[in-house]
Amino acid sequence: MDAFDDDHLHEECGVFGVFHPGEDVANLTYFGLYSLQHRGQESAGIAVSDGREIRIRKEMGLVSQVFDQEIIDGLKGNIAIGHTRYSTTGSARLLNAQPIAVEHPTIGTVAIAHNGNLVNATKLRDELITKGFDFETTSDTEVLGALLSQTKADTLEQALAEALPRVEGAYCLVFLTKDSLVAARDPLGIRPLCLGRFGDIDAPGGTGYVMASETCALDVIGATFICEIEPGEIVSVDASGMRSTRIQRTAAHRAMCSFEFIYFARPDSVMMGKSLYESRRQMGRELAREAPADGDIVITLPDSGTPAAIGYAEQAGLPFAEGMIKSRYITRTFIQPTQRLREAGIRLKFNPMRHVLEGRRVVLVDDSIVRGTTSRRIIDELRRAGASEVHMRIASPPIAWPCFMGIDIASRRELIAAGHTEREIGAMLGADSLRYLSLAGLRRAMGQPDGNGFCYACFTGSYPVDVPAQLEMDKLALEIPVAVSS
Repeated sequence: MDAFDDDHLHEECGVFGVFHPGEDVANLTYFGLYSLQHRGQESAGIAVSDGREIRIRKEMGLVSQVFDQEIIDGLKGNIAIGHTRYSTTGSARLLNAQPIAVEHPTIGTVAIAHNGNLVNATKLRDELITKGFDFETTSDTEVLGALLSQTKADTLEQALAEALPRVEGAYCLVFLTKDSLVAARDPLGIRPLCLGRFGDIDAPGGTGYVMASETCALDVIGATFICEIEPGEIVSVDASGMRSTRIQRTAAHRAMCSFEFIYFARPDSVMMGKSLYESRRQMGRELAREAPADGDIVITLPDSGTPAAIGYAEQAGLPFAEGMIKSRYITRTFIQPTQRLREAGIRLKFNPMRHVLEGRRVVLVDDSIVRGTTSRRIIDELRRAGASEVHMRIASPPIAWPCFMGIDIASRRELIAAGHTEREIGAMLGADSLRYLSLAGLRRAMGQPDGNGFCYACFTGSYPVDVPAQLEMDKLALEIPVAVSS
């Protein structure tokens, strides 16, 4: 657990794919992954096809640590997919880094990159082991790859049509064969996936296409957003053009993860036709209406809570100030060398501005609280810097239930809001007051006052798919079977 970021939910993964003959697809994928780095910092990988073979490069670390120009120059081809990983099923080890490759008897090599979590992966894996499949990794992505390899299909679309109805949970997938790029999204649309293009789609000779977790990845490489890939949709691109099919298993509704809007996705991305920056600013406005505070200034814990803090300040008529400066050179790979530095680690990342805070009643706005450890340290630092009062305001409802759809929270025991009231949490954190945004306020801010279209399970405990009854799923659940079979 990173001592700096344990008050936030940890991200899932970022996926990216590009079909652009004649262009440097490896470089495009590098920049696309760089823009999706916030979605996962454990490992990064790129797979490229030149029409004859698929080459994969992946390592532990950030995108900029895994790839340099020499490596990128060696990945020649016309089609590529890429992945940044934060582990939610399977440990943080190189064998679980993506993309992974599987062999299909008629399709050939298929490279896969996956964002999400399959809730029935253990059941499917046990079934496949009895059929003689020898697993090399401990991630649910290989389970999906094994299902694909068992299908009797002539095309990847046919294989997906047979395999995907058997998996349950969240998935956004990009696939690479030697001559095609394919993407698929689960029927509930829990995780985001969008489609873009290069140039004029009607121009002679066609155009290039790109698929990515977020629109910010399209922006950075100069691609034009076309649409979101719909829940339950399979999109394929090859030399003959683009086509779309549907997964036969359908859902009665969609259930986009509400935390994509609250925290995960970059604020410069657009989802479901909405600017995430404006949605988060609106969350702050709703919070100010519901939970006003007697404060002199509004500050945020940079950077994820900034849009909500700005909205809160606007609605409350209070000045917004930079009360803390964030070091931009400390990442999740930062190594804390001594116990003393571990204990004082928060000061290495966030430095309070005494001349802004001293003698002021501070309203501290953040997007969420998970465990409360960092929030407590931040409040201590604000008081140390001279703040006379600290009123904490959270621009989302209390997180009281674990997630099984690709977010790294597997137990209610980890959650400070499970079993504690708002007043109790405020006292535990050392705040003069603490208030959360209501679920109704969140829905209004996202433009869905009826609540339709989103998953709110981490707030309500009502899941869009069946989950393990004990609600204690372990992301390392697939580790033991591999040890037994090796």
